[in-house]
Amino acid sequence: MPRGCRELSAQCLHLLAAADLILHAGDLTEAPVLELLRELAPVQAVYGNMDEPALQRTLPQRLEVEVEAVRVGMVHIAGPSRGRADRLAAAFPRCAAVVYGHTHLPDVTLHEDIWILNPGSPTERRRAPYRSLLTLDVDADVLCPRLHSLP
Repeated sequence: MPRGCRELSAQCLHLLAAADLILHAGDLTEAPVLELLRELAPVQAVYGNMDEPALQRTLPQRLEVEVEAVRVGMVHIAGPSRGRADRLAAAFPRCAAVVYGHTHLPDVTLHEDIWILNPGSPTERRRAPYRSLLTLDVDADVLCPRLHSLP
């Protein structure tokens, strides 16, 4: 198993394997992690600042993904917390949600009419109170995010 996946809990692997699509907001760190995720479900990802150069060359910095009738924006670094929601909403005006990474701090915020989402990290808690990931249930054009605390 790739170094970046050794910390994945059974609960995390179960949630990923049950997904129709995995959205990854960066810091996969190495290509074998991306390949493992692709074995579980289709993956759309952006690169993070900790990703090896090969991933940074092949993955986009920003991305918009269609999930049913819902558009989701993705970026790794969303900048300082002050004004973040406004910046992300302005950067992805056609999206119902924006997923960002980098901070490892979970964020599930409905800002005006756009979800601002950070799944946290299933592997490196850092300053977060727990390891986590997000699932997004999509029904037609309605998006429902759910944060999962992981062991």
